[in-house]
Amino acid sequence: MAKLTYSVLASLDGFVADERGNFDWAAPDDDVHAFVNDLERGVGTYLYGRRMYEVMAYWESADTEGSDVLADYARLWQSADKVVYSRTLEAQRSARTRIERTFDPDAVRALKDDATANLSVGGPELAAAAFAAGLVDECHFFLAPVVVGGGTQALPRGQSLELELLDERRFRGGTVHLHYAIQ
Repeated sequence: MAKLTYSVLASLDGFVADERGNFDWAAPDDDVHAFVNDLERGVGTYLYGRRMYEVMAYWESADTEGSDVLADYARLWQSADKVVYSRTLEAQRSARTRIERTFDPDAVRALKDDATANLSVGGPELAAAAFAAGLVDECHFFLAPVVVGGGTQALPRGQSLELELLDERRFRGGTVHLHYAIQ
């Protein structure tokens, strides 16, 4: 059975976007991005909410000229399947993408059971539903060296999780990676 992972770039105080919706402070440098690329090599399917998909669809036609790291990520993203959960999205903006109107935990369980590669859930709202359904197996937190004071939380409110630290890494620019298994 494949694993479902939640990978997130967040501020030190746990936000993926500040109160104005800004997240440019989380842009990874090449060192962090290369590490993320290596993690993403095992992902065959991305599960996204509409907002996260709209951000990530950039990679379908990203200008990666001059950056091997960005070109590598674009190839990884383009080669994976994408499932977008949205009641309002009319059409997909990328290949290998399908739209589902509702998040069905049983369907995701079946997807995990049948998958030959890992799955990744992107976006805090969809991740909250996946956490609540007991679907998330592991988390990768990339904590940026910034405190934004408020905004969109990386982790769901009102849910308690027991975690086991599997790995950690510090990067030159101050970002820290923490890899946890959900107990």
